[in-house]
Amino acid sequence: MKANVDAVAGTALVVLWSSGFIGAELGTAEAPAHTLLAWRYSAAAVLLVAWCWYRQLRPTWHAIRIHTIIGLLCQVLYLGATITGIGMGVPPGVAALIAALQPLVVAVASSRVFGDRIGRVQVLGLLVGVAGVSIVVAGDLSAAGLSWPVYLLPVAGMLALSAGTIGQRTLAPKEPIALSMAIQCSVSAVSFMTWSVLAGDAAPPMTGGFGAAIVWTVVLSTFGAYGAFLYVVRRSGPTRASVLLYLTPPTTMLWAWLMFGDAITWFGVAGLMVSAVGVALFLRRPQVSGSADRNPCHSPASAASIVSSSAKVTK
Repeated sequence: MKANVDAVAGTALVVLWSSGFIGAELGTAEAPAHTLLAWRYSAAAVLLVAWCWYRQLRPTWHAIRIHTIIGLLCQVLYLGATITGIGMGVPPGVAALIAALQPLVVAVASSRVFGDRIGRVQVLGLLVGVAGVSIVVAGDLSAAGLSWPVYLLPVAGMLALSAGTIGQRTLAPKEPIALSMAIQCSVSAVSFMTWSVLAGDAAPPMTGGFGAAIVWTVVLSTFGAYGAFLYVVRRSGPTRASVLLYLTPPTTMLWAWLMFGDAITWFGVAGLMVSAVGVALFLRRPQVSGSADRNPCHSPASAASIVSSSAKVTK
């Protein structure tokens, strides 16, 4: 039964997390990234606070402090940087692949912070994974003509999400997921709305496309993706949750190809395959983790499935 629940939760996390990159392209076609995020989180916060009030879930000051930190890292900095990058022209599939380096970064950071063991093979896997992302970015640079510093935005977002994931383990929040998300979404709404007001474009575009993007990102990306992420982190640990995120690049690339006609280049496929090898190397031997993350990571077959998925996309 536990394996079935883990499989469903993992699949939901991959699909719903991918929806965030697609929603970013939908929304930034209508408004700046910070305006999209301001109204996305305002809508989400109102709904979540109302739900928590109805269920009589009340936060303590300790919970507010913890989730303010996590929300700033996992939502404000992560999404602010990533979606701004997509709005400036970074394809959603490339942004997803950069974000998918997070499992490697989290595992390396865990070895330093918590003493989790990481061997030479895992270090090699990290380097190969970075090389795979570099191939994709290099190919995209030649095709899209973007300035390379733009790609530092999703990189910064990935590092912020990694820090937030480690923070989940360090701070070990115990609040119900709905209450956790209500606090974090409220912090994000205030942050992004302040940004939008200062930038002078807080008013939402009165278009059907912007409204559809808000509904998409609130329902699928905020409630669905982040709720699934918190659930998997608490149930199976941050390393397993982070590794699952590596399955999002082929899912996102396929989705972007179907919805927007984004090209899937040979550079993209090659980079995915190289990065998949890196993750397979990293997962070659189980890690010894702390009490908050005792379940082993996915087997190398998970990385192999990425390559298989990528091959299907090119057909």
